[in-house]
Amino acid sequence: MKIYTLTKKQFLPITLDEAWAFFSTPINLKKITPEYMGFNILTDLGDGKMYPGQIIHYIVTPVLGIPMRWTTEITHVIDRKYFVDEQRFGPYSFWHHQHWFREVDGGVEMTDIVNYGIPMGFLGQIANTIFVQSKLQEIFDYREKVTNEMFPAK
Repeated sequence: MKIYTLTKKQFLPITLDEAWAFFSTPINLKKITPEYMGFNILTDLGDGKMYPGQIIHYIVTPVLGIPMRWTTEITHVIDRKYFVDEQRFGPYSFWHHQHWFREVDGGVEMTDIVNYGIPMGFLGQIANTIFVQSKLQEIFDYREKVTNEMFPAK
């Protein structure tokens, strides 16, 4: 299986506490996901705080309006530094997403590192080249646009 990597860095003019409070709350993921993805969290998230071992069930509609179930586990959480979500069931053969936060002059630098694999061997490689890679980039570009609007420079 071939593993692909997408890395996205973004600066936000907010405090580390503000960034952590927003991005480490799973319910906020819907706010920064394109509407056409039909993203819906099925899990009762209780008080909304993320923790290692947390299992979250979603429905997403990434292709041709076909709903898919996706289950992730929050595997690592270091407060105000990083967290990791890993797919347990879903459209990828492998999904490991690191979310890093670093205080910098005037705000926070966020870095997303996604390592993913596509099922179906050679056909999956073709799908990644013509569709998946650009779709993931589009989703992360959307997140950047929305969060820049939510947290504008002061």
